[in-house]
Amino acid sequence: MAEDKEGAGKMEMNGAGGPTGSSLRDASQGPPDWLILSLVCLAQFMVILDVSIVNVALPSIQKTLGFSEVNLQWVVTAYALTFGGLLLFGGRLADLFGRKRIFLVGLVLFTGASLLGGFAQDQATLIIARALQGVGAAVLSPATLTILTVTFTEPKARARALGAWTAVAAGGGAAGALFGGILTDLLSWRWILFVNVPIGIGAFLLARFYLRESRAEGELQHLDVAGSLAVTAGLIVLVYGIVSTDRHPWGSLQTILTLVIAAVLLAGFVLIEGRLAAHPLMPLRLFRSRAVSGANAVMFLVGAAMFAMWFFLTLYLQQVLGYSPLVTGFTFLPQTAAIAIGATLAGRLVPKVGPRPLMVAGGLLAAGGLYWLSFISATGTYWTSAFGGGVMCTLGMGLAFTPIAVAATSGVPRQEAGLASGVMNTSRQIGASVGLAVLTTLAASRIASIGHGGATTGQLARTAMTAGYSRGFEVGALIALAGVALSFIIPPIARTAPLPGTEDVQPELAGDLATESEGVPTGS
Repeated sequence: MAEDKEGAGKMEMNGAGGPTGSSLRDASQGPPDWLILSLVCLAQFMVILDVSIVNVALPSIQKTLGFSEVNLQWVVTAYALTFGGLLLFGGRLADLFGRKRIFLVGLVLFTGASLLGGFAQDQATLIIARALQGVGAAVLSPATLTILTVTFTEPKARARALGAWTAVAAGGGAAGALFGGILTDLLSWRWILFVNVPIGIGAFLLARFYLRESRAEGELQHLDVAGSLAVTAGLIVLVYGIVSTDRHPWGSLQTILTLVIAAVLLAGFVLIEGRLAAHPLMPLRLFRSRAVSGANAVMFLVGAAMFAMWFFLTLYLQQVLGYSPLVTGFTFLPQTAAIAIGATLAGRLVPKVGPRPLMVAGGLLAAGGLYWLSFISATGTYWTSAFGGGVMCTLGMGLAFTPIAVAATSGVPRQEAGLASGVMNTSRQIGASVGLAVLTTLAASRIASIGHGGATTGQLARTAMTAGYSRGFEVGALIALAGVALSFIIPPIARTAPLPGTEDVQPELAGDLATESEGVPTGS
């Protein structure tokens, strides 16, 4: 105990209000930074991977457990909804109760739920397991980014670490189809869940022995349970209302009532955060920063466009071109490489040019790739219809995500680092859920109109599906362009004197950290 107090006393504060990387290592005699970065990247990769890994396995799951076409969607959305809806709550838990402790809790939940889902013998068990996976992911994911931001406090090192984290996190979405195809074809769809178990156990052991505990400074605050319930329920009802339009038209009483309930719950969340909560889950003052609010708006729209891209492309390759899950998985290798290259490149360029130019460039590339994909043909091939647009889209995605992460987390006080990371991840995941719900509804409507509302087979079915997916890509491109437009909300980087302790950093980035918060204290 005395040694812990002595070590805590050595935590020197740098000029930005946080401990320097060297003082962290001297005080704790902990592992090198690369090990911490590898550990949090591994956990984040596992979390993001499970968003998309089930896509190519859905037909096998449907056959084994007897899912109907309508209920099959919950294998995907049960995870996405609980993940996105509870991310804010998970981010706050990490700050209040300790980043290491919450990281370990998230690993246990996620790994245990994966094991349960792999052994599922009925639909309800699998859906419950996927929902519990989402809860574990919502607890785990914010902790990974918070551990990263409090470990790498020097701006250049943080930008590089965020680049690696973003490459791994975003690459997990692209790699999901690859791993899902391999595991489904060579073993069983159950292994898309079982694979998380050894990874989770290994990450738990490493974190248990090597991670150092940290939490937000100051008095421990009560959790905003009412706010977390309101936002989670509101988002779930909203996505449910959108998705259910395949059975109930937009103008039907049930759909209207569902969307009204969602609006009331979300408005209640804003009221709780702004007026009622003594310690709000999401202090609205956070959005006084144009950088933070703009970055989250861009993340929402980019997430909406990108997640739908993988969904439609997977269906096109299997249902129209007739590829097997294994072949479909391998066709995503170039996209995985492209997104990693884009994110790594962005991590190197952010300190030199700032976040906004890279957001614009990445968003334009992504929009161009989506528009290119809208020209898919029912008689095309992977190389003529899917390759070019897919690579262009994911390269742009990787280029954009790193600067979005930098803008969304810089200029935030250290005690709210978990909150900022939770808000950013929520924007991405909820954008993905809402965007997928909207775009699949539009695609289904287009398919039904060409098929005259009835079941079709053969070439007519392939033509109808191609037209529906093409419509999804077209609207996705427009959403990506809207994200580019909103990126101009983020202020340009100011060229001012650097913060103490950052004299060796490019003046652009140091000035950005000092001034871009617009009233939000600096020092994350």
